Amino acid sequence: MAQSVDEIIDRRRLRRKVTFWRVTSLFVLAAFLVALFTASGLGEKLSKKGSDHIARVKIDGMITNDRPMLELIADLKKKKHVKAVILDISSPGGSTVGGEAIYEAVRDLAGEKPVAASVGTLAASAGYMIACATDHIVSRRSSMVGSIGVLVQYGDVSTLMEKLGVKIDAVKSSPLKAEPSPFHPASEEARQMLGRVVDDSYQWFVDLVAERRNFDPGKARGLANGAIFTGAQGLKNGLVDEIGDEETAKKWLVAERGISDKLKIVEWKPERSDYVSNPVSLAALARLFGIDPAAIGNQRLWESLERRLFLDGLVSLMQIDFPSSEGK
Repeated sequence: MAQSVDEIIDRRRLRRKVTFWRVTSLFVLAAFLVALFTASGLGEKLSKKGSDHIARVKIDGMITNDRPMLELIADLKKKKHVKAVILDISSPGGSTVGGEAIYEAVRDLAGEKPVAASVGTLAASAGYMIACATDHIVSRRSSMVGSIGVLVQYGDVSTLMEKLGVKIDAVKSSPLKAEPSPFHPASEEARQMLGRVVDDSYQWFVDLVAERRNFDPGKARGLANGAIFTGAQGLKNGLVDEIGDEETAKKWLVAERGISDKLKIVEWKPERSDYVSNPVSLAALARLFGIDPAAIGNQRLWESLERRLFLDGLVSLMQIDFPSSEGK
């Protein structure tokens, strides 16, 4: 018996619904299996990380109080297949809080497993502070190291405000509250206050370098004048232990720490939020900072954002802004 038009339409609708739910169920099942696979650690066991190896951790770009990085370093301490760690450092520095936190995490890791540093382009300021946390620093001959010091910066837009005819008043509990202010020149008391803060952190940094590099206080302070050095100069003055690359660092681990020369070097990365890796989210964040996302590639967009993001506390940073050669 022939089917009516309504029956045919109903059957097609039913088929579409059944197909939709079948596909949805498959997606849900696949997501569940991926989550189960990840949680069980089978992926890690089946990868190169499932056998004995040397872990490579990249410390690059601006250093901030990086929670995912701290969690990764703490996790490596517990991984039985990680026999040693090489920090691949290329950083101009960043916040002193971020450098201090990673320094302490690396020292804690070094209490359990040998750690070496391989300097790429540069390890300056807080970047060099982190390198000091390792047991052996290797750099290229033309790498840059050092820039040992601390700074705090503040803006003064009082002249601009005066030209615009804008005056800012404030009622404060004490003269040094919220000083220095960008709306008027810093008072001598405010500058002295900042000087004491900088001096305290600077002395801590100098003492750290003296202890880790086995310098006497005089030598440490002589090198901690903010100057940068090539890797070759750093080798001569004791800021670097050896000229070479990652393989040089591995050879040191084999010769001095008893690590097998057959072990492969496997990169470990911190688990970061999708907000950082998602291009749409990056573009939205860039617009908040006045950056045109269409003019910059995804990776360089994040690098540009890093320069504009807030650096907590004092800064230990070598400030050189190299112009991009892209598009020229």
